[in-house]
Amino acid sequence: MSHPASPVDPASTRTPSLPRRLACFVYEGILLFAVLMLAAYLFSSLAQQRHALANRSLLQVYLFLVLGIYFVWFWTHGGQTLAMKTWRIRLVGRGGGAISQARALARYCLSWLWFMPALGVTWAIRSQQVWLPFVCLALGVLGYAALSLFHPDRQFPHDALCKTRLVSVEPAAAN
Repeated sequence: MSHPASPVDPASTRTPSLPRRLACFVYEGILLFAVLMLAAYLFSSLAQQRHALANRSLLQVYLFLVLGIYFVWFWTHGGQTLAMKTWRIRLVGRGGGAISQARALARYCLSWLWFMPALGVTWAIRSQQVWLPFVCLALGVLGYAALSLFHPDRQFPHDALCKTRLVSVEPAAAN
């Protein structure tokens, strides 16, 4: 059974470095690949999907919900996903305590700001170049991450909007 994380003193915490947060972001993506593959397999099995494009919109909505459940559950039960635990990063409210489900859901929805500008540019250009979406996505993610450098606490824009913070978690002292 998961216990809520103990509150942290906002004055004594520091924001993890941008490279560390980006490394956590990449590791999270690797873990989510497995989560989404399993969820998509379950969907296609239950829907008896015979063609990859059948029920595509429904599958996208389903995967969006799966991701939402994943993040909201972890953020409200200890403030850390597996990747965040590995990189010793925790999500807390402005006061240093745990966040509510409503705040976690708002953060999940606003975190799509990482991808939306790049996806919009890719859609608008409609180029036949296979590599273009990846370049747009990489530039969009790096540009969005760079915005944290302008925030006084070095937080990402969606954290500032949701009144949440990413903080470093010090490893437990060995006894």
